Amino acid sequence: MKINFVKRLFFVLIQCTYGLGQTICGFVVFLIFLRKPHRIYRGCIDTMWDTCSGLSLGLFIFTPKKDFSDSQKIRVHEYGHCIQSIFLGPLYLFIGIISCTWAGLPYFVKMRREKKIPYTKCFVEHWASAWGEWITGEDAVWD
Repeated sequence: MKINFVKRLFFVLIQCTYGLGQTICGFVVFLIFLRKPHRIYRGCIDTMWDTCSGLSLGLFIFTPKKDFSDSQKIRVHEYGHCIQSIFLGPLYLFIGIISCTWAGLPYFVKMRREKKIPYTKCFVEHWASAWGEWITGEDAVWD
């Protein structure tokens, strides 16, 4: 029990120092969605919002509500991004740029849909799902 607490405390400390940039951005998004339901997921503050996509910014993750079929898999994937944040610190900005471009740029959205390319074909997304699964022991999103 003490070891688990120490791990969580260390996780929060790293996100609030080495991952400070993304944690501050996450806090701003958290404040925007303050009225949405929140919970703690493995040391992260998980905000459940009304969309089918996820977002990870340092100590904060934003995931679909529980009634969305893949919400837990997305949560595990976003947690994998949190682990990337711990390892990369300020360099996580590059992961964020690649991830947002892959997820939202109409060219890539159309290409994934037409060619049936899985979302995790992009290396940063594959990496996030793989780490999320490895650390949590739960399934992550792979489509």
